[in-house]
Amino acid sequence: MKINVLERDGTRYAIYIPSDAWKKGLNFYSDEKDFVQVGIWGYDKGKFLQPHIHNEVKREVTRTQEVIFLRKGKIKAYIFDKNENLIETLELKEGDILILLDGGHGYKILEDNTFVLEVKNGPYFGPEVDRKRIKMEKFK
Repeated sequence: MKINVLERDGTRYAIYIPSDAWKKGLNFYSDEKDFVQVGIWGYDKGKFLQPHIHNEVKREVTRTQEVIFLRKGKIKAYIFDKNENLIETLELKEGDILILLDGGHGYKILEDNTFVLEVKNGPYFGPEVDRKRIKMEKFK
């Protein structure tokens, strides 16, 4: 399956990386300007990755971006533009990755014992400051 970049009017809202799209080498799917940097490693035994320390660099972050990795189970992801219009729904399965860059999103759990790893940039200022709810009733 192919990597799916969800884009409207020049804005990238999400990048869907299905589990069977992983490939060898170091592959980054986010752009350098994104607030969250997402890449996949694919190496064979014996590859050495040079130890390093990340320098303190002042950054200005104006938006929360997040990444989810579906470890087990199945979910439906709803991707919205900035005006709360539904762009697309995706069904994610074990091993899939979804990078959320702009707009809105929501999820429906489709299987029992579904486990998802979520990573996003911080700091987190709480739900009243960091997000605005989209009414999902019409999409369930």
